[in-house]
This record gives sequence, C-alpha cells and structure tokens, in this order.
Amino acid sequence: MSNTQLEKVLEVNKRQKEFYNTKKKNFATKIWSYMRNKLLSDFRKELKISEQVYDRHKVWLGDLSDKKVLDLGCFAGNYLSLYLAENAKSYLGIDLSDEAIAKLNERLKDLPNAEAKEVDFLSPDFKEKDFDIIYAYGVLHHFESLDMLFDKLQEKLAPNGQLISYDPLKTSWPLKVIRAIYRPFQSDADWEWPFSKKTVQRFHKEFNVIERHGILGSSKWAFFLNLIPIGSKKKLNYIKKLHQKDWEKSQTNEHQLYTCMHLTMHMQKK
Repeated sequence: MSNTQLEKVLEVNKRQKEFYNTKKKNFATKIWSYMRNKLLSDFRKELKISEQVYDRHKVWLGDLSDKKVLDLGCFAGNYLSLYLAENAKSYLGIDLSDEAIAKLNERLKDLPNAEAKEVDFLSPDFKEKDFDIIYAYGVLHHFESLDMLFDKLQEKLAPNGQLISYDPLKTSWPLKVIRAIYRPFQSDADWEWPFSKKTVQRFHKEFNVIERHGILGSSKWAFFLNLIPIGSKKKLNYIKKLHQKDWEKSQTNEHQLYTCMHLTMHMQKK
C-alpha cells in the first residue's frame, strides 16, 4: 500500500466522519434509509432477527474474561458494546466520529478496563494491536480497498484472533438492480461497499470462516405477504420457516447465501 493510496483513503474517511457527525443526507439517501430501516423494521421485529443475530454473536464471543477486544466502528455504542466493555479483560471502541466517541466514553466512565477513541482504523496513528477479538458490526463494508482492510486486520489481530462481522450483501439480482439505480444519487457512496460474491470469497481465503449465516434471503419476499388476506398467525409461521431456512442453509449453501440481504460471520486468523 503506497502512501498516496493511504492518503486518498484517509481523506475519504474525513468526509465520512463529517457525514456521521452531521447526518446530512440528500433526498435519495433519506428515501433509501426509510425503505431499508422503516419499512422492514416491523418485519424484522416479528421475526426477532436482531435478537437472533446478537445471541449468536454472544455465543461466538464466548468467555471474554481474558480477552482484549476491539469494537471497530462502534459509533456511540452498538447493541453489544457495553456487553463487551463489561465482560472483556480490556475493551477499546474506535470510530471516526468524535461526537459519537464522546458519548460512548460517558457510558464507559465507570468501567476502568474500557475506553473509546476517535481514530481511523487505517491511520498510522492507531498503534494498538494484538486484539483477541475484533467485533465489527455493520463496519467492514465501509472499506473499498480489501487489500488495505485485510492487511490491517491481520496486523491488529493476535495469533488465532477472532473477527465477528455483520454486513449487507449485494449478491441477489433485485438488490443489484436497486443499488445500481440508487448509487449515483447516494450521499455516502464513497464509503458504502456492500459485499459482492468476490468479497465473500476473499474473506474465506483470508480467514478461517468458522460459521456464517445469511439473513433475509427467501424470507425477504414474504414482506409482500402482508398484501394477501390470510391469517396473521399462519402467515407469520410461514415467514419464520423461510427465515430459518435462510439462516441454516446459508451456512454451507452458496446459492442460499447469495439470495440474502445481510451476512454475519465468525472468523479466525489463519
């Protein structure tokens, strides 16, 4: 990685910091956020998707009492940030947003082994390493250069260190079409890189993927069942079966995985 390449990336990340500090979105980005978050929120709540993902992450994290943990791109604290901070031997949360980090440090003030820093993961200013666990919820797809990302992850992880991720996919044709139409108008396009098939395959090459699960594959189409006048209990049971099929089959079936909207992985440094 040349200094020029790194400088360009760090400049993009400065704009990313400003974006997350101000949350200034253009009209197209606001519409996309509404479609992605609001319209699917009730659907996700019905299926208890977030709870299932976080419960699985806790299993993957295991006993944290002797672990040095990096919470990468934590903003003001994600769902598991305090769990990590309270249970790990040492906890460090990092994010580009100084405003978010100030809020997280306030939440961590009574935990002597936990702190948060405003720093760019790729910057030479970030010197800490030998992390037993890097927890990256909704973060790794913000890195356009996979070479830079993998080099830094390998540098920061301790031997046999673990990486736990959750990111969007762009591997099913409906999402490819929608994202292609939306991208020219997207406020945060310079740091939004949902995983392609090649990206997923690269993770499998760089790390030992211990376990993975796809979310909202076949089940995403069940959203339209709300337009059909059938009993709510019967409908929900059917949707739950589709969701569980996505969750289970995507562990080993590539086709099932690539129909999904999101992917979570438990990986270990080779």
